[in-house]
Amino acid sequence: MAVALTACGSPEDPDAGTNGVGKLSPTKIQQKTLAAAEGAPTVRISGKLVSGRRTYELDMQLTGNGGKGEVSTKDTEFSLLRIGKELYVKADAGFWAHQEGGTPSRTDSAAAAKLDGKYVKVPAADRTYRQFSGFTEKDALLDTLLTLHGKLARGEHSTLGGTRTIRISAAQGNGGTLDVSLEGKPYPLRLNRAGGAGTVQFADWGKRIDLAEPDKNDVVDYGESIGSGN
Repeated sequence: MAVALTACGSPEDPDAGTNGVGKLSPTKIQQKTLAAAEGAPTVRISGKLVSGRRTYELDMQLTGNGGKGEVSTKDTEFSLLRIGKELYVKADAGFWAHQEGGTPSRTDSAAAAKLDGKYVKVPAADRTYRQFSGFTEKDALLDTLLTLHGKLARGEHSTLGGTRTIRISAAQGNGGTLDVSLEGKPYPLRLNRAGGAGTVQFADWGKRIDLAEPDKNDVVDYGESIGSGN
């Protein structure tokens, strides 16, 4: 009597057809994704960042020579454009009137009204430059965001926006988690920051970003007089 044997199928390989980083140790995955990020000329970063007592929502397109995009907080929103060392901030009158803090005087309000909707060219020595230029600095921002705190572990395979991913986590997730692409270059795609300090997405790695000087009629060179200066 013939005996029919049914072979048990082996589990599907979750790394089949991927870039292979899902098979690596979490430390190696982190090294690979950091190298991919550092090698990319451009990236789009969006999401929420908690810094101190403030929560920022941002959508920034960044290159090695500058960046552009939108940033908002609970109380205000503004646009940023940096080309080389030149930083422009575009916001409404209320934003500028409150740069000193407290209740603006009539003089403050009158001065702020002249800046409403304009691209204000900010001097590098001004505190406004120091406060906001970091949102436009690709390498520095990536270095800060992609740092996980604690012992690394490799998590589950998943998908994000239709892209296959592998997750690495630090300190059982308390030190942050990072979802890494398993398709093409192992770019980081999503970060959950340690301590609930926000979630950000990374997209458009390597895509062209055009940074153009604003029309001169829309620019105000505010010299050293924004905020309290030095």
